[in-house]
Amino acid sequence: MPDDLSTLSFEDALRRLEAIVQRLESGDASLDESITLYEEGAKLRAQCEARLKSAQEKIDKIVLSADGNPAGTVPFDGS
Repeated sequence: MPDDLSTLSFEDALRRLEAIVQRLESGDASLDESITLYEEGAKLRAQCEARLKSAQEKIDKIVLSADGNPAGTVPFDGS
């Protein structure tokens, strides 16, 4: 497990999460390894969800012009 999962890009975190799921689903991991993998997977899932939420918030704040084309953005205020 990398020391700091937060340094992984979204794509790398997702790939690592997929590898963890495959390993757990294979049934080849010991109980201790399964627990460690599960804990890492939970952290990666939370990280990916946070990044997706952040991206969605940015998209939600794109201002459209009258003809429906992007006309700019406004800061997300968190409310």
